[in-house]
Amino acid sequence: MPERIDVEGFGYWYDEKQGDAGDNWHRTLIDPGLFARIGTVRAGLRILDLGCGNGYVSRRLARAGALVVGVDQSLELIERASAHERAEPLGVEYIRADAADLRPLGERRFDLGVANMSLIDIEDGAGALRELGRVIRPGGRLVASLSHPCFDVDTRSQYEVDEVSGTSTVYRKIAGYRTPHSDRYLWRLSDGRTVRTVGYHRPLSWYLKELRKAGFVLLDVEEPAPEAGFVSDRIRADWVEQIPLHLILEARREPE
Repeated sequence: MPERIDVEGFGYWYDEKQGDAGDNWHRTLIDPGLFARIGTVRAGLRILDLGCGNGYVSRRLARAGALVVGVDQSLELIERASAHERAEPLGVEYIRADAADLRPLGERRFDLGVANMSLIDIEDGAGALRELGRVIRPGGRLVASLSHPCFDVDTRSQYEVDEVSGTSTVYRKIAGYRTPHSDRYLWRLSDGRTVRTVGYHRPLSWYLKELRKAGFVLLDVEEPAPEAGFVSDRIRADWVEQIPLHLILEARREPE
């Protein structure tokens, strides 16, 4: 969820888009792998949902018995998440904060950190990982989903399909992989307005090195494929099955 965008109305549109279970893209492509890596959520597990957006992931975790804190920099999104909490009290605490400055959350407070498509929207990504390393207890875990650094380089990547003699070969064109950079994404709101948000690309090596600097050791990775029901007016499911668009990282906070 975009961390640095607070355009009037964007948060309310995004809340409608994600609803209580995520949009089709999240439900059928990203979230199944994310929650598989999260695993069983026991009662009382302390979870930080970083870049919580409208809070739908926080609510799902809280319904499973977790003690959840959701953090986002967008005022509108925190307001929408808080409205959901008032309508259905689950004990989720929502805080507006910079992901790279989580001092209000204390230290070593959480058993698990979740960052669902949020690290790619945070300008100071290294600072966010450093703060996650500070607020997650030793032995705790971080599970993060993001645009695949190798295959989804913002507007500098695209699918190409070569059809010859009745067969199709899918390729992915990539430019600008090695150099960290920002790009802008266009969203069309329900009232007809267009909004551009900023996203940040970093190569895979950047994530692995910054995780280690923050005190994490990588446990597992997943490149999710679409599940039944995946719908897109731009991309076919079989293309994504061959060349993934997302990456899920699971890491453990090591003792200092």
